[in-house]
Amino acid sequence: MLFPAFLGDPDFVTWLHDWLPLIFMGLLVALVFMTMRLVPRTRPAEIRPETTPPIAWDDIAGAEEAKAELREIVDYMRDAKRFRTLGAHLPAGILLHGPPGTGKTLLAKAVAHESGATFFSQSASSFVEMFAGLGSARIRRLFKEARKHAPAIIFIDELDAVGTARSGGAANREYDQTLNQLLVEMDGFDGKKDVVVIAASNLLEKLDPALLRPGRFDRHIFVSPPDVVGRERILEVHSRDKPVAEDVDFGILARQTSGLTGADLANICNEAAINAARRGHDAIDGVDFDQALERVVAGMQSRRRLNDRERRVVAYHEAGHALVAELLPSVDAVHRISIIPRGRALGYTLNLPAEDRYLRTRAELVDMMTMLLGGRAAESLVFGSVTNGATDDLRRVADIAYSMIHDYAMGTGFTSLRVNSEMLSESTRRVRDEEVRELADEAFRAATELLRGHRAQLDKLAAALLADEVLEREEIDRIMAGTPVTAPDRRAGIHLGLAAASTETPVDPTPSTEL
Repeated sequence: MLFPAFLGDPDFVTWLHDWLPLIFMGLLVALVFMTMRLVPRTRPAEIRPETTPPIAWDDIAGAEEAKAELREIVDYMRDAKRFRTLGAHLPAGILLHGPPGTGKTLLAKAVAHESGATFFSQSASSFVEMFAGLGSARIRRLFKEARKHAPAIIFIDELDAVGTARSGGAANREYDQTLNQLLVEMDGFDGKKDVVVIAASNLLEKLDPALLRPGRFDRHIFVSPPDVVGRERILEVHSRDKPVAEDVDFGILARQTSGLTGADLANICNEAAINAARRGHDAIDGVDFDQALERVVAGMQSRRRLNDRERRVVAYHEAGHALVAELLPSVDAVHRISIIPRGRALGYTLNLPAEDRYLRTRAELVDMMTMLLGGRAAESLVFGSVTNGATDDLRRVADIAYSMIHDYAMGTGFTSLRVNSEMLSESTRRVRDEEVRELADEAFRAATELLRGHRAQLDKLAAALLADEVLEREEIDRIMAGTPVTAPDRRAGIHLGLAAASTETPVDPTPSTEL
């Protein structure tokens, strides 16, 4: 009876009434404190000027238009008085946009070095915090530090991570607040001076319109992949500290790398040096650059072993690509065919463009799809069935056919109208889908007819591939001797070597065809 009596004690009940809430709150605080001790602690990265090795204008090649635009910023920061006398103001922001690997970050560093400004580099993703308000605070601290070290340059990489168009939804409120703070800082409400924001992005179309207006990012500079002259200069820049043999011609190598960016070319130079060291040579020769280019374009050689039937299917598949490319007037000439697995490809065909091209006619695009479908057409013609090896070919054909109808208005029903697919009616989308399918079917039928009419050359190419595994240009010419080609010789004056494929425009550094 002691326990019930204890609970019935009026003094104890009063004590519980007064102290039990406090005890509960104390236990709750202790639990929260113990939980917080288990949470990983992260500190925001310190904001300090970057001290990486300086990048000069001479260290950057292949982006002459962008360098010419940025030189004005350098001149202003070196001699601001001359510009201010005429009422000119320093641009608040400069947006560098273009494909990855074209040198946007290097350009920003070169501007800071050439102008003598302090360089602050931040990734836009570092502004995205899990707690509300921290991203905005980080932007305020960044601009505050930059003003202390003026003249200064703030470089924000991957701007789209924080600058995408605002949605206004509650789920994205922290992103919107961070973007709003960036807009406020770039407006200069706090008397900002001699601080330039340079941002880089690969997705210009996804950025918020408020960022792109004059007064924030005043200049939009497109950094494109280099042309043949730019690629030659880039190769020279990345090879000037390497022992290169005298027989290496960077002009030839530049023509063989259509579509590759500066980062790709730097990787080729490095891979060539590694290959030369692996072979025990004291200098990098043409063989090293050829093998490096093949590794970068086609991938690392695989140790997969195919059975006899698979090797025969791959041989006919690649022979189909090569033969169709040789017979069509506008397709880049084939340089090498291989059935040695590399990367994910069981075989590949490398094409050598004679020059950089930026415009394609409808017939040329259809010819390109015909070449891409030559492998599948050869499988169907020889074996009576197709395999799953044409996955990449089919993807690229679908991309080209879709762009022809929806982006280039090259269909039969809509030749002067380009409208966003979301704005089209169901019947119009159905018509366009049928035209996309008809384009691909047209290309497949053309490839089948070409191969059926030149079955002897197809068999010879496949037999040579099965015997040697790799066919160079000379062997292809020997097999194709006497075969009529409707176009003039596209290989005149072009040195034989590896090449990246050129699709609609030279921006795809992948093999032209692969199985």
